[in-house]
Amino acid sequence: MNTEELRLNIEKALDEIRPFLQSDGGDISLISIDNDSSVKVRLEGACVGCSVNQMTLKSGVEMTIKKYAPQIQEVINISGL
Repeated sequence: MNTEELRLNIEKALDEIRPFLQSDGGDISLISIDNDSSVKVRLEGACVGCSVNQMTLKSGVEMTIKKYAPQIQEVINISGL
């Protein structure tokens, strides 16, 4: 899978997650893909400062991204940018 295919698969994963975040007043953006193994995202809106956002990130976001792009090793939330 090349970098463009990887980006498209990660965007598909985020599109699957986005409705759940938006229903709670939040959102998520893809910031970068590093070395085709690490993804940086930014939780937005109501997700910023939410006490469950780290759990959401690990259980929902990371799991869904890995389903679409198994080579991804980690998902990092970049906040406050």
